[in-house]
Amino acid sequence: MAEVEPVAISRMTHEAFAQRMKRPGVILIPLASQEEQGPHAPMGDFMLTERLSEMCGLAGDGLTAPVLPFGYAEFFRAIAGGIQLRASTFTAVLEDILTSFLDHGHERLLIFNGHTTNASLIDQVCRKVRRERGVLIPSINIWQSLPDSLWNDLYGENAGHVRGHGGEPMTSVYMHLFPDLVRADAVRAPAPRGTVFGLPVGGISVSRFEGLPVQIPLDCTEVDPAGMLGGLASLANAEKGKAMCDHIVDHTARLMRHLADFDPRNAVEPYGEHSNVSRQGEGDD
Repeated sequence: MAEVEPVAISRMTHEAFAQRMKRPGVILIPLASQEEQGPHAPMGDFMLTERLSEMCGLAGDGLTAPVLPFGYAEFFRAIAGGIQLRASTFTAVLEDILTSFLDHGHERLLIFNGHTTNASLIDQVCRKVRRERGVLIPSINIWQSLPDSLWNDLYGENAGHVRGHGGEPMTSVYMHLFPDLVRADAVRAPAPRGTVFGLPVGGISVSRFEGLPVQIPLDCTEVDPAGMLGGLASLANAEKGKAMCDHIVDHTARLMRHLADFDPRNAVEPYGEHSNVSRQGEGDD
């Protein structure tokens, strides 16, 4: 049986890493969080990001850096056991991670983000790095890469109700990757929502006045005492988790192979009469 080439940089010698990087390949930068996931799932969601990044690295003929296990999650401070980084800390650490590779000429990087509220800070750092280094670094949100068609296939008429913090997709993915850590007996539905300023609580930051959105920064326990911010964990199972993981790995691997063919310093092709650049998404916010 042929030996599988390692993909986790943390388990490689520096000489093995240097040898591997003689062949073009994308390096994943996995980012995640240590936060509550409802009463039934472990707090270390970084375990999912770490495992998936290695699966993607293998499938996409690339490598993966060690996961950053802590993210920007200010609204989870109300529940003990989580570890939240300040925005300034997160951006500084991410910049240091990226420049550690850029300093050695390894510029084909892809941020593999497993915590949604990291996104705005990732954007800040990547724009700063591009201004100062001239390198364009793309990023994907793992959980947002699941298409509506897959949700519909897995949940049918319930597809619009299962998504949310404490619900899906992470409960099913936990059941697939770390089944022994899930407490199925503790699964519960989100609690009824209260009000703030006499307005309905819609989530950790959104309410509505006269049908229009109002941003109000709340802690997770002010939305739900158990941190269930939406979704239905009761419909989760390991089979659905496998289908989600398979899609994430296949999609990310294709993206990695695609990005490996481009120079991140010259990746932008302006629109023109003879341009082959796809205009899909043109005009989107």
